Amino acid sequence: MSFNEGLPVRPDGQGAILTVRVTPKSSRDEVEGVDADANGQSFLKVRVRAIPDKGAANKSVCQLIAKWLGLPKSAVSLKSGDAQRVKHLSVDAKPEEIAARILES
Repeated sequence: MSFNEGLPVRPDGQGAILTVRVTPKSSRDEVEGVDADANGQSFLKVRVRAIPDKGAANKSVCQLIAKWLGLPKSAVSLKSGDAQRVKHLSVDAKPEEIAARILES
């Protein structure tokens, strides 16, 4: 079994790619935990107060994930999924560290 089996994180060069499913216009900013879609693809459920307008929700997601992982804001950026609910974030951290944080939450 690999470290990330069933987790929404995978290696990418020196960092990792984290898959998140975003619910904008929420009552609070929070990371809810791991879930999967009908095809079995896992993602980290994230809620943000920001509206999906001019990248505001995407920026909030990146900031929330950085804070949640204990990283600087600049360590998390949007890789793909600009206008989709499921997004792929590029994270400047080891995939094992992200997987450990997911498992402890």
